[in-house]
Amino acid sequence: MTVEHNLDEYVIDDEPFYAPQNNEIEIFEASYANGIPVLLKGPTGCGKTRFMEHMAWKLKRPLITVSCHDDLTAADLVGRFLIVGGETRWSDGPLTRAVRGGGICYLDEIVEARKDTTVVIHPLADDRRALPIEKTGELLTASAEFCLAISYNPGYQSVLKDLKQSTRQRFVSIEFDYPPADQEARIIMKESGLDHEMAERLVKYAGMTRNLKGSGLEEGASTRLLVHAGKLMSSGIDPRTACRGAISETLTDDPEMLKAINELNASLF
Repeated sequence: MTVEHNLDEYVIDDEPFYAPQNNEIEIFEASYANGIPVLLKGPTGCGKTRFMEHMAWKLKRPLITVSCHDDLTAADLVGRFLIVGGETRWSDGPLTRAVRGGGICYLDEIVEARKDTTVVIHPLADDRRALPIEKTGELLTASAEFCLAISYNPGYQSVLKDLKQSTRQRFVSIEFDYPPADQEARIIMKESGLDHEMAERLVKYAGMTRNLKGSGLEEGASTRLLVHAGKLMSSGIDPRTACRGAISETLTDDPEMLKAINELNASLF
């Protein structure tokens, strides 16, 4: 027997705010129409997950998001046998649920998962569009409504955690970056309620931190962190304090680097 799963909880009813950067919406729609899986590349907090939420809403498909990590196994994605009410029952994992229900399965930061995880998605990511479940003997064939999407941050990952060519070449790739300054300011205003002048200052501050990438910082301030700072400021928190808590203290623990970033903060706020 199988534990039943309803995908209604994964349906996004209200349109998520998303500001397109290039032609990523058109590329995703064309890939989806042709049954081609999609790879999103870009830095942390630049809008990849929000883009997936927007596309799921636009395509009217449930979205199952899996945040990948070191302990994520193939069984976590496909499913496992459980003891339910004194009997053994099969429980689908998130990937299997998406295949059965014609949903979108989004594997966020795929390279963080164990290697056997990427092997499982290979038959789903080529012309077979199939998911073999060895433990039950099933071979699921994905419907036209199913979509597989993965993401990773190529600037952050080490050589040991890069995607293999055997995986990469199954996907259409869409590259993301931080939005242009004027667009990023509009996003901050929309998401946090901050006024235009302060949003522009936050964007300028982010640019300064991004210039420090590779010179003491692994990553500069993401759009997500700017929104966090903006929300604190809109709630009455002093701008310098908001930026320290939402940005500088989040980016690094190094005392010298913190001092440098906070000096940039003080120069703008």
